[in-house]
Order: sequence, then structure tokens, then C-alpha cells
Amino acid sequence: MAKELIRLSDCTMSFDGEVVLDGINLYINDEEFLTLLGPSGCGKTTTLRIIGGFLTPTSGDVLFDGVRINSVPPHKRTINTVFQKYALFPHLNVYENIAFGLRIPKTDASGHKARLPEGEIDQRVMEMLEIVNLRGFEKRRITQLSGGQQQRVAIARALVNRPRVLLLDEPLGALDLKLRKDMQNELKRIQKAMGITFIYVTHDQEEALAMSDTVVVMDGGKIQQIGTPEDIYNEPKNAFVADFIGESNILDGIMRQDGVVELFNRRFQCLDKGFEKDEAVDVVIRPEDIDIVPEDQGQLRGTVTSVTFKGMQYDIIVDFYGFKWLIQTTDLSPVGSRIGIKIDPDGIHVMRKSQYSGMFGDYSSYSEEYEEISDANYGPEGEGSGDEE
Repeated sequence: MAKELIRLSDCTMSFDGEVVLDGINLYINDEEFLTLLGPSGCGKTTTLRIIGGFLTPTSGDVLFDGVRINSVPPHKRTINTVFQKYALFPHLNVYENIAFGLRIPKTDASGHKARLPEGEIDQRVMEMLEIVNLRGFEKRRITQLSGGQQQRVAIARALVNRPRVLLLDEPLGALDLKLRKDMQNELKRIQKAMGITFIYVTHDQEEALAMSDTVVVMDGGKIQQIGTPEDIYNEPKNAFVADFIGESNILDGIMRQDGVVELFNRRFQCLDKGFEKDEAVDVVIRPEDIDIVPEDQGQLRGTVTSVTFKGMQYDIIVDFYGFKWLIQTTDLSPVGSRIGIKIDPDGIHVMRKSQYSGMFGDYSSYSEEYEEISDANYGPEGEGSGDEE
């Protein structure tokens, strides 16, 4: 059974009277890879800095192994941090960068300062070089390393002191896409090899899903949802989570009864239960869960307004009753064509209404990437278009 290591209890943080964290409650298990995910300004880095001791919460408690550590300074916590800017020493080689923290005298239980023996320093540095796959790079200067190699040096320097927790604040932000993907695998491998807790901050949902045991989705200084990557993606709690994690079509619906939801005056079978009869709800349909069929066989019928080739798939924007849906498919439906769609019950997820209802889901103004290329004379679906009422 997982052992709890860190707990934030009713933590609030204010700066100049502005609340940036609003009553956060969160626990983190030993040896867990947990990611704080959300847009800029949501409070994720503030949460990380509170755990690291760089900030003291305005109210609430921070517990480490059951002990309150609000007033414990960063250097006395068994926690280290890797920042987006690695802050490596350019005048030192790889070996000395990693060894730097070990050479600083430590105060023992009796109050005396003691230095680690050189033999132990060498053993621990070489162990770290092995773990981060940099054996043979000991004498390299920092300026001779790639971005990914520099990041691994920064991680090794943070881990060589054997912390119980490593905090990572968007450490892949400066890397190109290919290297970011490679380093995602490296970070997960290193975390498993070290057997310690990683707490990772990012706004990149793909990173969060790829690496994490647990994802904490944040917005507006509050936690919106906590769960495994699969739970967060497949069972979002509200429209914000559904929109932020992956692509989503988010629609207004009415829960007619358990297992039956109504969209556009058509009833669809779903797997959701526990709602009030005729309760207004938000409905999430992922683009990959929609099947394109001939128009006369569809549960709904619409017109293709945009097609974007994405390599392994086409991203197709389809107009249903003036509301634009995103469909991801390997089959091309050209702009202007009429199509039908079918959705299996497990492809429909029903959520209760929230403060985010109505804010997401329509792809009519999604981004420049999905800018409509339809004919200037083409109007939206409406009365007389031939769609089912």
C-alpha cells in the first residue's frame, strides 16, 4: 500500500491581498510521480514553491512524513529542485557541477560541520552519472553539452544529495519537441531507478499524461481534479478539465434518465448514471470516438467545413446545427461534403454543469490552424438545411 509522504492541508496563498491559492488540499505518496498541470497563473508553481520551502502559505499546513514543516527552510528539507533554467556553473566541468553540493560542509547532530570523504563524493557522483546516462562525460565543460545533456547534469546535481523528493518546475520548456519527448522517457526512468518522489509542474498535457502516476489539474488557484492520466482523460469532472486535457467536443445536453442523454433533440445511449431526471448537463465527446458514416445512416448529419492533415489522421471540422465539432479520422471527407456520425455509448461522457459550462467545445473559432476555408457564400446549418430536427 502506498505511503503518504507530503500533505497540503487547506493551504491558501495571497500576494498583496490577491488570492493565488485557494484552500488547496492534496496528499502525495512516497515514490510517486505526481504532476501539477494547468495554464499559466493557475497556482501550480506556487504550490511547488510551498512544498520546497521557498514560500510559506498564508494559512494552512504543510506536512512531511506527518510533521508540520511550514517554518522549515528549504536547505533543511530533504527536497531538491530542478528549475527551467538549470543554473549550472559554466566554469566547472560535469563532474564538479554534480559534486558541488557534496563538497559543502554539513552540520551533524552535535552541531559540528563535517565534510564528506573524497572517496564517497566520487562514488556518489559516478553513481549519478550512470543513472542519467552521462558516464564518460565527467570532464566535459557545460558549454560542450546539448540542452538535454545539461538538463541531465542538473538532475544529477539535485539527486546526488539523495533527497526524498525532487521538484521539477517546467524543466523541459527550453528543449525542442524531439528532445522533450526523449527526456520524458528519461525522467520516468530516472524516477523509477531512484525510487523517490517526483513532483513535476507543466502546462503541457501530453507531458503530464505520458509521465505521471497522478495528475493534479489546477485552475484559478484551485484543484479541479486529481486522478490517474486515464481517469483524467476518460472521466473529466468538468468542462475545463475536458477541454484542457486533449481535444474535446463539449455540448449542452439533457439527462433524460440513467443511460440516456439528449443532444440536439436526439437521444443517445451512454453509460452515465446518478443524475436527476431531465437535468441539464455538459456532454464530452472526444474527436477520436466519433465514427463517420454515410449521411443517411448517421445519428446526426452535418457539413464538413475544414480539413487539416496531421500525418496519422485528418482533423475535420463539421457543422452540426451551427455548432462546430472536431472529428479525428483516417478517412478523408472533403470540405463541403455531407456526412453522418455515430457515437458508441462508451464514447459519451456526461458531466454536471459548472462555472465552466458554455466556455469550451465549439471549434468555429478554435485557432488559426482550424480557420475555416469554406466558400464565402456558404452559410451555417440552419432551417431548411435538411438536418434532422
